[in-house]
Amino acid sequence: MTAQDIRPDPHPRVLVPVEAARAWLLKLQADIVAALEHADGNVFQTDAWTRKEGGGGLSRYLEDGPLFERAGVLFSHVEGKALPPSASAHRPELAGRRWEAMGVSMVLHPRNPYVPTVHMNVRLFVAHAEADADEVFWFGGGMDLTPYYVFEEDARHFHATCRAALAPYGTGKYPRYKKWCDQYFYLKHRNETRGIGGLFFDDVNEDGFDACFAMVRDVGNALLDAYMPIVDRRRDTPYGERERGFQAYRRGRYVEFNLVFDRGTLFGLQSGGRTESILLSMPPSAAWRYRWTPIPGSPEAALANYLKPREWL
Repeated sequence: MTAQDIRPDPHPRVLVPVEAARAWLLKLQADIVAALEHADGNVFQTDAWTRKEGGGGLSRYLEDGPLFERAGVLFSHVEGKALPPSASAHRPELAGRRWEAMGVSMVLHPRNPYVPTVHMNVRLFVAHAEADADEVFWFGGGMDLTPYYVFEEDARHFHATCRAALAPYGTGKYPRYKKWCDQYFYLKHRNETRGIGGLFFDDVNEDGFDACFAMVRDVGNALLDAYMPIVDRRRDTPYGERERGFQAYRRGRYVEFNLVFDRGTLFGLQSGGRTESILLSMPPSAAWRYRWTPIPGSPEAALANYLKPREWL
């Protein structure tokens, strides 16, 4: 056999570089935790765990801090022998494939009701294939802001940072992912959005792995720039029992969304995920009131004006 007889495969198998994604996700978790520790003044606890079916994760969390009543920054990298229903419902051709899922998911529930709750998630899903078939991947993620008392300058800053993170990938990305966020974080039974939105995307793979991974990195790295200036502006705003009571009432809506609609929660529970980590996104306290309505013209009543899609920029 001569060198001329050795030719590259015209259709090489597509493999996903999961280790590069894993390394970046762990760094993202560490960077966010370091910034939040500096802001709160307390050290995050660390809980490493393994999953019998394969994989594990690293939960970093803080509870009862002066700034954050609960903060969870979670890394997971799990795998399984067959895709769960929530992942294969829209991709029946992938049913039965071995899979890996990894990501960083973060929810911060501040103590001060004038500081908004924030959520961020970036994730990679890989459906493996036997023999010479290609591996299939898709990214998902985004971030969204859930204020109890809305300051329009804060909302504009959050959305401007989201738009800037996506700008290198085309002017159409931010409007598309903003609309997707408004539609996804929507409580149908309440006819209201969960908050003032941000970004949401899922099943992203059309531009190839490298381009998609770069975009997801920019989104994840933008979280601190989007959120921490808001924290600095609002963390010392005086509040009392009235504001705390309204915060608890609105936190009830957060719980409703996570348990009824959130695909990440459903996937985690369906795939045998770690319940403690999955439910760490819940607020430490919440309240429900029967047919309660705020006083017309009050700051609490003003929130209803923002619980519907709107353009911030």
